Amino acid sequence: MAERAALVTGGSSGIGLAIARALGEDGYGVTISARRPEKLEAAAEELRSAGIDVEAVPANMVDEGAIAELVRRHRDRFGRLDVLVNNAGVGIGGPIAEQDTKRLDMQIGVNLRAVVLTTRECLPMLVQAGAEHRKALVVNTASIAGKSGQGWLSVYPATKFAVVGFTQALHKEHSGDGIQATALCPGFVATAMTDWVAESVPKDEMIQPEDVAEAVRYLLRTSPACIVPELQFVRPGEGL
Repeated sequence: MAERAALVTGGSSGIGLAIARALGEDGYGVTISARRPEKLEAAAEELRSAGIDVEAVPANMVDEGAIAELVRRHRDRFGRLDVLVNNAGVGIGGPIAEQDTKRLDMQIGVNLRAVVLTTRECLPMLVQAGAEHRKALVVNTASIAGKSGQGWLSVYPATKFAVVGFTQALHKEHSGDGIQATALCPGFVATAMTDWVAESVPKDEMIQPEDVAEAVRYLLRTSPACIVPELQFVRPGEGL
């Protein structure tokens, strides 16, 4: 059994898979989760072929019971949790006047509610790890859209603003327990979620998933006395 372990939601592709790969390469046992079992198992096989100890648990992040089962499966497999990456997310554009309630609820459920519930379920293991080595880490994938609201994309930024705020609250409640909390706020990343803008921003000109994964490695290499509340990732010519 691995000496340290991580759980990554939204881990079947993109940012989540890149982070899971980086953590696995660094010796972590990794649980990855995503909604589609076939895609998730393909990602898990890719990681296993690289020698990574991985558990794959399909879960719909709007289902509280599925979240609890995900955390239970991770605990049963690895017995500990040193890094939690709340990465699962969904973005749906459209004018405010035409917001569909089902899609509104989906974005709030996956992007915010699931982050809170997964963190809640994982806290006992994180507190235990923090007491052991003062460096348990919670990484919440927000967005640069969580720093500045945007027209046509109103609900997604609202949920990501909330993720930044939740991360700050988590820090204030649990940094004394050896738990560090960081919100990642990237601009366009070359994943399937940004296919809609690929004609105007080519994928090779976007931030790469591996860039974000390297940031997680950086967070884990700082001392317990160094807490990074937020990291922003922007493209050349862009910024605050």
